[in-house]
Amino acid sequence: MIEEGNPMKAADLTVDELQALIRKVVHEELQNIMADPDQHLELTDEIKTRLELSLGSSEHISLQEVKDKLKLA
Repeated sequence: MIEEGNPMKAADLTVDELQALIRKVVHEELQNIMADPDQHLELTDEIKTRLELSLGSSEHISLQEVKDKLKLA
């Protein structure tokens, strides 16, 4: 069985233990990639005001315009 903090060699693991280890590592990496780094940060009053102004604005551009400006497909 795999125990944290217990250094082992891959050759010492059973196939099931190696698969479990790979699953755990892939799961952790996917969580790191998909995590929101700003999750626990608070919006400043300035940003809240800018967002409110933006949402209330009648000036909008389409997704296609954004793609064109950024030369994306």
